[in-house]
Amino acid sequence: MITLRFHLAEMQRLRDELATERDRRYAEVSVEREKALKIKEVADLAALQLAREIQTYKDEKANELREQIASERGHYASKDDLNNVSEKLEATIKPLATWQAANQGGSSRVSQLISFAITAAAVVVAIVALVIR
Repeated sequence: MITLRFHLAEMQRLRDELATERDRRYAEVSVEREKALKIKEVADLAALQLAREIQTYKDEKANELREQIASERGHYASKDDLNNVSEKLEATIKPLATWQAANQGGSSRVSQLISFAITAAAVVVAIVALVIR
């Protein structure tokens, strides 16, 4: 027959086994948690390094673009440049227009073509002068 003392001793032994198993599992979980934290730290460091490299790359590209824009600024005509060329062109064409208006009444087709050719040449010269600047 099973006595109460035997039963209580068996229950205590089972509790001890459960406690030992629980402690072992907690220890294993703790070890795995430490491993996971180390892996996370390594991954965080790698992510930071990658972020630094990406930012450095972006900064380099931004600097290159800034330098390109700065170097191209002198290649395009400004509004003032275009106004100046327009005024010079008008001053150049004004005598031709005056001459053409004076000769309009009795001019022939040939003189109109000549005046048109002179005007066109003046426009081309003004455009070339603008481009060369």
